[in-house]
Amino acid sequence: MKQVIVKENNLLEITETSIPACGPEDVLVKVHYSGLCGSDIPRIFHDGAHYYPVTLGHEFAGEIMAVGSLVTKVRPGQMICCIPLVPDFSMPECERGFYSLGKGYTFVGSRLPGGNAEYVVMPESSCYLLPAGVNAKQGAFFEPVTVGIHPILLAGGCENKNVVIIGAGTIGLLALQSAKAMGAKTVTAIDINEEKLALAMTLGADYVANASDEDFISRFPHHQEIRFDQLILETAGAPQTVKTALAFAGPRAQLALVGTLHRDLLLGFQEYEQILRKELVLYGSWMNYSAPFPGKEWSITADLFINNQMNIDAIISSDTGVEEYVRQVMALAGGPANGKILLHWGEGK
Repeated sequence: MKQVIVKENNLLEITETSIPACGPEDVLVKVHYSGLCGSDIPRIFHDGAHYYPVTLGHEFAGEIMAVGSLVTKVRPGQMICCIPLVPDFSMPECERGFYSLGKGYTFVGSRLPGGNAEYVVMPESSCYLLPAGVNAKQGAFFEPVTVGIHPILLAGGCENKNVVIIGAGTIGLLALQSAKAMGAKTVTAIDINEEKLALAMTLGADYVANASDEDFISRFPHHQEIRFDQLILETAGAPQTVKTALAFAGPRAQLALVGTLHRDLLLGFQEYEQILRKELVLYGSWMNYSAPFPGKEWSITADLFINNQMNIDAIISSDTGVEEYVRQVMALAGGPANGKILLHWGEGK
């Protein structure tokens, strides 16, 4: 079989290897689609991998080809997407349903070989059955959709709230659509890229704002209108966007920190004081799981696709075979992708 490996930092290669064998609690999956995640960029270009060589890919879907002798919940022929977290269910955190917060977990497509290969072996617990009518391309988006739904659930939902998305990248645009479907009163997208903001409007945003100007908040005509009952999702993961979220937040807003920072966040005392004076509720969102594993995030995502409430085609920048996939990813040179790059292993769309 073919696979794409990160051979060493800043080097992707296509290699041939044998199809892996199932262990007793494992399944063998023929991968149809695998998406490039923003978290894969530092693993490829910035010495962020746990080891080399490594086969990345945790946003993927495909068909079960074989199962181990102790597998009971899935069978060959079923279509699944990957639940990449493999918790140590004996941890006290897991007993409380905090699966991504306990020690001892591993992860498909990071610590374990992932879906950037024609075939992958993974635990039975990592299989999420795709509902009838949901295809493999949509299945490759389940994991990133759940990343945006998790902080919404941590906030007690978004019904009748004014949701603000800071960062109109893939996670932000998927979270935007999720919030609309889950009953948000309004959804506002904030970014510095006009093309992304235009796309946000086509995907259902009520309002958009370009934050490239320091004074954009004072000129945003709807700021006072949506200042109460706010749920803000910071998805961009940059020090400045965290500060933008604090500045934009209204009284007693909920602020979910979703994006991962790769630089220090330095807050001045006046910026910090906004948390106190507005009585903001700040919380972190780490991955996308809840009890019972993998959680309501995943069943809600399934419903969104079943009900045609999630537009992924507008977010996909490339749907391509393995050689072109490697070329496009290497061309990023460590920067972010403008849209989702999908690796298509040749099965039907």
